Amino acid sequence: MSDHSQPTRVSTTTAGREDPRTFILRLTVIASLGGLLFGLDTGVIAGALVYLREDFHLTAVTEGLVVTSLLFPGATSGALLGGPIADRAGRKKSLVIAGVIFVISTIACALAPNVLILVVARIALGYAVGVASVVVPLYLAEMAPASQRGRIVTMNQLMLTTGLFLAFVFNAILANMVSGHDVWRYMIGVAVIPAVVLLFGMLSLPDTPRWYASKQMWPDVRRTLERAHLADRVEGEYQQITAIVEADAIEGKISVFATLRNAPWMKRLILIGIVLAIAQQTTGINVVMYYAPTVLENSGLTRSASLLASVTVGIVMIVFTVVGMWVLGVTGRRKMMLLGFTGVAASHLGLLITYLLPDSNLRSYLILLFMLLVTTFMVTFLGTTGFLVLSELFPLPIRGFAMGASLCGLWCANSLISFLFPILAQRFGSVPVFAGFMALNVLAALFAFRYIPETKGRTLEELEIEMRDSQGGKLLHHS
Repeated sequence: MSDHSQPTRVSTTTAGREDPRTFILRLTVIASLGGLLFGLDTGVIAGALVYLREDFHLTAVTEGLVVTSLLFPGATSGALLGGPIADRAGRKKSLVIAGVIFVISTIACALAPNVLILVVARIALGYAVGVASVVVPLYLAEMAPASQRGRIVTMNQLMLTTGLFLAFVFNAILANMVSGHDVWRYMIGVAVIPAVVLLFGMLSLPDTPRWYASKQMWPDVRRTLERAHLADRVEGEYQQITAIVEADAIEGKISVFATLRNAPWMKRLILIGIVLAIAQQTTGINVVMYYAPTVLENSGLTRSASLLASVTVGIVMIVFTVVGMWVLGVTGRRKMMLLGFTGVAASHLGLLITYLLPDSNLRSYLILLFMLLVTTFMVTFLGTTGFLVLSELFPLPIRGFAMGASLCGLWCANSLISFLFPILAQRFGSVPVFAGFMALNVLAALFAFRYIPETKGRTLEELEIEMRDSQGGKLLHHS
């Protein structure tokens, strides 16, 4: 390092500053609004589809386009570009930009006069969702003390499930309060409120100490650590961050792609992250989110009963996300993933058996029961660990890029499954579809057993050092 970039001990006064715990709580709530919007904007289409189908005379193909335009190319491109932009411009600035796009595109969606405008607006909205899906867990993981990182990053998942729940609730309330096919405009439009709060809330927060360190902004590193950590932890964190950045600097400032060429173990790590992210979608949770009212209505329930039943799905998501946050504090991430994939596979087995039963109200409620079980295993054991492990897995030089690549895989899988589900279910029936989900989750459990490391209880820098040193970076799982 040159002398002007050498980290120095910066003395700052803490007089008059808010308690670090209060600061962490405030930034967690504000940043996690990105997760709330993620859930709200992806979940609201479940109820809106019922009315959009009539208002815009949707076919199976145009229905799939309306749903997946947010996902692909929207969220997919947001995830792919969001990581590199977060590395270059900062985690904070990325979320501010996402907030602006959330506000503008939400208004455009709510006012769309036809399918074309709606699809274009949802692509823009999806871009913001994709950026948030990458940057929010990244921001929270890099700000959080190691001992609290699991629960702080998982707040994003809690807000995501809260967003889904609110989408189901608003859909059910508005369906009973507003007459006419254009009620879907109100369902979509309510998301502008948290979008505005995210935009202005992020303007009041700093960037992360890890990003400041990557740009050699050492006074900002210490200043942010002092705001976010208790006094006895600041120096230790500062020294760990300094050591990692100095080690990278000795190798010279090179591009992400050059770094990956020089470190094959990092490429393997990105591949593991991509497969893990895709596996989150093979649970079929997006089918529950987007098509629950439609599936339940087709199974024999009335439209209003289907919308109210989907509220139950939202309640289960919130309750079991909280349960998962508690479990996260007492057991390892890897064990939770294994249990989650196994439980989801068993729930899909129950769904496909139920679809073989003759039509009846009992069959409809059994379908709802197994959808709730899919949701329970997903949000308790996989939703709480998926984004968390991805935010912990990657070393600083590639963290933004690797998160973006992984989440790009997630959104591609989400898009493909969401687009194909109504088409495949219509052509082949639900039994083969749910059999496919069951098989994919068995494979995901085997993958997690073989390749996912245990990341609980260590700082991001300790994890990076361990993975660098472990057999030349070869990743082995830990029991």
